Amino acid sequence: MKRITVFCGSSSGTEAIYTEQAILLGQTFAKENIQLVYGGANVGLMGAVADGVLNNGGKAIGVLPNFLRSKEIAHLGLTELILVESMHERKTKMNDLCDGVIALPGGFGTLEELFEMLTWAQLGLHKKPIAILNINGFYDSLIKLTENMTKKGLLKEANQKMLLVSDTIPDLLHQMRNYTPPSVGKWIDKDEV
Repeated sequence: MKRITVFCGSSSGTEAIYTEQAILLGQTFAKENIQLVYGGANVGLMGAVADGVLNNGGKAIGVLPNFLRSKEIAHLGLTELILVESMHERKTKMNDLCDGVIALPGGFGTLEELFEMLTWAQLGLHKKPIAILNINGFYDSLIKLTENMTKKGLLKEANQKMLLVSDTIPDLLHQMRNYTPPSVGKWIDKDEV
């Protein structure tokens, strides 16, 4: 994997470990020569992961919609900042640039980006690994929800397992490097429920 997109909050959250792990992820990318692709801001967890990369000699590419330039405050030290017109164009560009995706803690925007990438994978539009760094159990409830979707017959188990999860960076990157996309389609037949 040469480039990984990271989706995460433009806020830092209430636990210092979120920022610590975002910085550590950036440092790990720099050490392993993985380029960061992310939302382009210098605030919150977004800024922390970018600084972790950049302060350790790595490369960071930001993709930022013009209308968020003043709200999310564009990071001025990036290797490259790509300005786009819409949120959809942002996600499309980030997908085009990356070999995989990691979600750190975040809010609605992070979840929307994560689930769009999962949906695209489910529909066969890409075969990239999609992962959650489950820092301090932040995503435990979401993981339970995906298990419930499968149990209730609304999500195939193979598609639920597309979402890679770990609470450590080395294990998460190992899972991503060894990921095999499902060979089954999205559609659930009545007889399969």
